[in-house]
Amino acid sequence: MLCLMNPEERIPKSHPLRQVKQLADEALSSMDETLDGMYSKMGRPSVPPEQLLKSLVLCALYSIRSERSLCEQLRYNLLFQWFLDLEATAEPWVPTTYSKNRERLLEHDVARKFFGAVVEQARGRGLLSEEHFSVDGTLVEAWASLKSFRPKDEPDDPNDTGPRNRWMDYRGKKRSNETHESKTDPEAKLMRKSLGKEAKLTFGLHALMEHRNGLWVDLEVTDSLTRREREAGLRMLERSVSQGRRTTVAGDKGYDNAGFVDGCRDLNITPHVAQKQNGTRLDGRTTRHEGYRISQRIRKRAEELFGWSKTTGGLRKTRFKGKARTGLWALFVGASYNLLRMAKMEALETS
Repeated sequence: MLCLMNPEERIPKSHPLRQVKQLADEALSSMDETLDGMYSKMGRPSVPPEQLLKSLVLCALYSIRSERSLCEQLRYNLLFQWFLDLEATAEPWVPTTYSKNRERLLEHDVARKFFGAVVEQARGRGLLSEEHFSVDGTLVEAWASLKSFRPKDEPDDPNDTGPRNRWMDYRGKKRSNETHESKTDPEAKLMRKSLGKEAKLTFGLHALMEHRNGLWVDLEVTDSLTRREREAGLRMLERSVSQGRRTTVAGDKGYDNAGFVDGCRDLNITPHVAQKQNGTRLDGRTTRHEGYRISQRIRKRAEELFGWSKTTGGLRKTRFKGKARTGLWALFVGASYNLLRMAKMEALETS
């Protein structure tokens, strides 16, 4: 059967992906210099980097479990083909394209630049608060099992043909991050979310959120040690918040310590963190104001961002090994969330 069809006419005018596509194309157009410098002028033409990056946005928005599954859907999903500007008869790329290009993306810090371009779009549209922010962190489960968490001085013999689960019985043995490491992902750390919870191999995901529309302003992935949360919070504030004006930053009780509170004041930022019952670093000069109570209420929105990133964006358990690759995917998830929120807000303005 011969059929003539225009994909542009098949996608509903009100489809939310239309505005997301427009915003993503706009962000990528500001990265032409970076994308041109990633590839050699010699050899066979590669997959256009714009298509490759937008396909990662699709993975986050549609909870696609793997790059292999995405490549399969590109053969028959008309919506995905339209979003990536692929011809209906074009042969999609193979999954190993992502593996070969991931090191290139890391080397040129493409995920960070794409995330930054999306944030600048929101700032240019007046969607960001420049005065009020929140910091928060969560745990991302590593792609490694507790069976792989073995003593650091234990030799790792690739030719070992012993029983598969002989490391499973660790009852009565003390294990810690100082003496043990995962043989699958050495950068993952053993951590529990709270008292009474089971310990897991995890990474720490840290986010800086603005208070006007609840958009992500900065993201960072570290190991999951407790002190990293406060250190990452200060780095994100120094990197993303203007030092020329008085600003506030909200946070939970984990940020109520000398290092974070004094660091914020050194940056001319007022810490609106939740107070500990004992040993708090805040007093009535900060907590008496109505702005403090407003910051404490709005900071809870960060949990919505983390919830979306874990359920829809696929960050409940990372699909990659190491902080660098997990951080790359987290930045794409954060950019995708911002694009979706911006698209919804613009749709409401025009309706």
